Amino acid sequence: MTLTSVELIPRDAETLLRDANEVARLFPDAGMINIPDLLRFPLRSWEAARLVRPVFSRVVPHIRAIDIAPDAPLPGADDPGLREVLVVKGDPPSDLRHRTYPNSSESVIARYRREAPHLDVYAAFDPYRRAPYQEMEAIARKKEAGAIGFFTQPIFDLPMLDLCMNWLHGENVFWGISPVVGPKSRSYWETTNHVIFPHGFEPTLEANITFARQMMDVVASAGGNTYLMPLRVNLERYLTPLRRDLDVSV
Repeated sequence: MTLTSVELIPRDAETLLRDANEVARLFPDAGMINIPDLLRFPLRSWEAARLVRPVFSRVVPHIRAIDIAPDAPLPGADDPGLREVLVVKGDPPSDLRHRTYPNSSESVIARYRREAPHLDVYAAFDPYRRAPYQEMEAIARKKEAGAIGFFTQPIFDLPMLDLCMNWLHGENVFWGISPVVGPKSRSYWETTNHVIFPHGFEPTLEANITFARQMMDVVASAGGNTYLMPLRVNLERYLTPLRRDLDVSV
């Protein structure tokens, strides 16, 4: 059975709980919430996971590998209700006072497997930032360290999806989908994540909803999972047309 997760930003406890309840009301297809760890907000992802669990039993906090001191406890390892985490390397902080450590994703994944074997650990897959052979070598290392599956960076066209599905054939994958609405949003993905958008890409909400439907259908037909990253869009306008139980035209 395929699963759909929705990524929510932990700006603060009140906003996060409001958004989680909105997702539960608007998008019953969501079986999971995943929460990034963003240093510009004081609420950490694993703390946010505890807050959201009364609304969604499955919550996956993102863990930044470079933030974890070698002798520090693993985030979320002592939370009896937590079932799974997603380990990402983490971008360098803009605030140089924030201390980081020379950890790789693989080293922190291995620590979770040793010190918190009750947790399932996911890793990241990004087809845009480096050469494909380098990314696939990293995938092999993450699997060897103990990762049981992968969350991808958002994919923005079906040919790229088809290519990546071949690369990750047989793996447990959550395929990322994110709306890109307006030139500033498009510039962010191109500049920060090195995304190359397909010719004719339309940064409108309607076009993004149409593509999200198509991508969800392709992934579901292959037995895979998806996660939606509704950045800077109204949850109702974006999620409602994607419900499987409704025939909503946009």
